[in-house]
Amino acid sequence: MRQLFIGLLAALIFLGGCTQETQNVIGRSIQNWTGTDGVLDVYAGEKLVKRFIEIDKLTTAHGTNDGVARAYRYGYGIDDKNFNLKADKGEKKVYFEISDYSTSYVFYENSK
Repeated sequence: MRQLFIGLLAALIFLGGCTQETQNVIGRSIQNWTGTDGVLDVYAGEKLVKRFIEIDKLTTAHGTNDGVARAYRYGYGIDDKNFNLKADKGEKKVYFEISDYSTSYVFYENSK
């Protein structure tokens, strides 16, 4: 029990000394390792027009040569054609891109 307490205390001290960005990177690494079940809902006005499920992460695109962040995100997910939050027969995993400027979307974890 004492070793667990010392380990937790050391982790808290380590994380306390990290910048917020470093903490976010560490958190994302843990989340990627443990896996997620993300859902991306895309809207046209107030109407849901597209849903992707079983997404592990959205990635911000960066330029190949300059490393500058681009104005879109991308990922892989199952195209949930009937919006039932389940991968049904015929619904396939696809690549998608969404614009930071013109796409209304909500990304969240599927709580089933």
